[in-house]
Amino acid sequence: MRRLLLILNGKSAQREDVRGAVERVRGEGCEVRVRVTYDGDDAAQFAREAVRLAGDARPQVIVAGGGDGTVNQVVAAALEAEPATDCAFGVLPLGTANDFATGLGLPVDDAAAALALCAAAAPRRIDVGRINGRVFVNVASGGSVTRITRETDPRAKRLLGGAAYLIAGASRIGELAPTRAAFAADGFSWEGDFIAMAIGNGRLAGGGVPLCADARIDDGRLDLTLFPQPDADNLMTLLSGLLREPGSQFDGYARKARFTRLTIEAEEDLALNLDGEPMSARRLDVQVDPAALSFITGK
Repeated sequence: MRRLLLILNGKSAQREDVRGAVERVRGEGCEVRVRVTYDGDDAAQFAREAVRLAGDARPQVIVAGGGDGTVNQVVAAALEAEPATDCAFGVLPLGTANDFATGLGLPVDDAAAALALCAAAAPRRIDVGRINGRVFVNVASGGSVTRITRETDPRAKRLLGGAAYLIAGASRIGELAPTRAAFAADGFSWEGDFIAMAIGNGRLAGGGVPLCADARIDDGRLDLTLFPQPDADNLMTLLSGLLREPGSQFDGYARKARFTRLTIEAEEDLALNLDGEPMSARRLDVQVDPAALSFITGK
């Protein structure tokens, strides 16, 4: 019998499919405790408390029930509290885009199947990224595109899913001001104006867009995809390409690198999105922690 703790985003607490998933897993003999978030820091607090429990009181798998932001809060808080925790982690994907869960090959449209994996599948070791000490497991993105996606109307997200981010970018094209920064990594350096960047442990962001198409969660490296400032014609081509053929339009335009350490120095504070969680800084020190986390995946 596997012991699960489901840290459930309060917005999803009344979903019938979630209730059914919990009942199904309990019926198969697993212990499933559920803690529902109410305030913004609840998910982190529940995770910190869980990894500090002793013996049979400690869950074997901590499941983040929500979107990419909930996953980030749970994992980051757990690793901060107990960096060498023997708890495994999983995700019950209930967010708008569910980019991390999709990249893991999890059944994002079937809550029962996703929770059943957390109850039965063998976990694997995956890498974790850190920026100025802060944890991310999927993708950290920055630039003016990041600010626009952060401000995208929540109602549009609910109606359109991940496409809402791309439509918002196209509709506010005049606000895509470039950011100037210098990048230095293993065998890679670049300095200039850019409109977006992505640092990937995972592959997908912004509603299924493969910003870091070659990234692997267990290769001991992170991937950088950098979008220099284009002229107006190329910017429209880029945005329309994101809507039609994700991935293919990056070839020949984006700058890419794979690294274990990266330094970014910008002329002004650079707004970032770490798995949906905001931060900003003028200097960014990025590194990978190889095999730092035990996680249940679909692959």
